[in-house]
Amino acid sequence: MDSKHIAVIGLGYVGLPLAIEFAKQYPVLGFDIDDERVEQLNRVEDRTKEADLGSLRNVLELDGIRGLKFSSSVDDLKLANIFIVTVPTPIDQFKAPNLQPLLKASAMLGKVLKRGDIVIYESTVYPGCTEEDCVPVLEAHSGLIFNKDFFCGYSPERINPGDKVNTLTKIKKVTSGSNAEIAEIVDQLYLSIITAGTHKAPSIKVAEASKAIENAQRDVNISFVNELALIFDKMGIDTTDVIEAAGTKWNFLKYKPGLVGGHCIGVDPYYLAHKAESLGYHPQVILSGRRVNDNMGMFVANKVIKLMINKGHKIQGAKALILGVTFKEDCPDIRNSKVVDIYTELTQFGLRVDVFDPHADHKEVAQEYNIQLINEIEDRYDAIILAVCHNEFLNIDLKGLFHTTDTIVFDTKACLDRDLIDGRL
Repeated sequence: MDSKHIAVIGLGYVGLPLAIEFAKQYPVLGFDIDDERVEQLNRVEDRTKEADLGSLRNVLELDGIRGLKFSSSVDDLKLANIFIVTVPTPIDQFKAPNLQPLLKASAMLGKVLKRGDIVIYESTVYPGCTEEDCVPVLEAHSGLIFNKDFFCGYSPERINPGDKVNTLTKIKKVTSGSNAEIAEIVDQLYLSIITAGTHKAPSIKVAEASKAIENAQRDVNISFVNELALIFDKMGIDTTDVIEAAGTKWNFLKYKPGLVGGHCIGVDPYYLAHKAESLGYHPQVILSGRRVNDNMGMFVANKVIKLMINKGHKIQGAKALILGVTFKEDCPDIRNSKVVDIYTELTQFGLRVDVFDPHADHKEVAQEYNIQLINEIEDRYDAIILAVCHNEFLNIDLKGLFHTTDTIVFDTKACLDRDLIDGRL
């Protein structure tokens, strides 16, 4: 393949930075079904805050053999010969993989696929998904034969939302292809933009599995310290103090307890578990870790209620403030936020709950979680929960928000002054 014309499908946290980087060297079409998103990007605006707007402006102005154009028209995809799919792969209400965005993208690409084209998937999936689920859709809609007329690759995304240090080009990239020749083409393609280098996996399944276990491993490690937090709470000792003490040994891994949400860690283990169960194996460690982590929001809410009761607060009608709703600090990403569990539990106890987050999009939060964020903190509260450690929150005068001197402060991130708080994870 001498001349590479790339189309990146899905312009979210993963697709947009990828499209910008490739456009510095190749002609790239950034495709998204959301017309509003395309219009926003053409105005050099990015609600995800992942893109370097200077770089975006530069590649939009390039013409000819390099540069970036945005579109929501399927017809525009026909000029591409390399398609990189970066659509979401969420879970449904039953915590089962929801492949609909991936399969719809595959069906769409099947209609424009030509002989010699390569489809590379970056969306996180379970091992086997590319060849067993996506390829048949591509074949059915294109009339072409896999590994004869068209080819596939898989290179799992490793974007860390909000991280301005470990950016796309600085994170080593795993690559793979549907045969040895395609694997080399895919590897060289990514090597042309990834300064940290690449790792060519021996098969697509291996590459898929590598992504699944990256996040499952982190999830299990966090679930261990979350379980310790539950145990130490009953003992009346501080988990952070214990971790700091244990961390004086050179080989102790200092994971911290907390809420586990987001598009990866709170989701990917269910993809791995789904595949394992389809093969007749019921994973023990992975799912037990998920259960612990999924219940931490409820634990925080119940702990706050107990602290309030101990200080003589009337629970019904009390006013609570939750600081932060995004899944991580200094980032607008609200996907799979576990802060919502705290909100839901507190409201069920009869509290009136305000949520404040200067990074989150009010419209998205209302649509996704039916929570109306407040624009400013103007009230006084009986309980304050720091749920996300945004930099802005470290400078808030918490005492100025107290309804009484007995206002409860709970710190889920162990980042506030201990003299100010009544409890923390």
